[in-house]
Amino acid sequence: MEKTVLRVEGMSCNHCKMAVENAVRDAGAEGAVDLAGGIVTVNYNPAQVELDTIIARIEEEGYNCGKINKAVFLWTRFFP
Repeated sequence: MEKTVLRVEGMSCNHCKMAVENAVRDAGAEGAVDLAGGIVTVNYNPAQVELDTIIARIEEEGYNCGKINKAVFLWTRFFP
């Protein structure tokens, strides 16, 4: 299993949170949304699903989604 954090733009409520988590699940992975942070933490098996497939599934729900540079992510979490 691999773990990655994706930036998701456009989430504003619990419905959005559930839509993104369900999209991740439908793609064959597990996801936990941090609504305030605008991110989803994804656990997936790269032998079963590609990260680009997960991103595409989230975008099909109407959200902008992309990979986060880990150094930038950590910096912004500790120094907002």
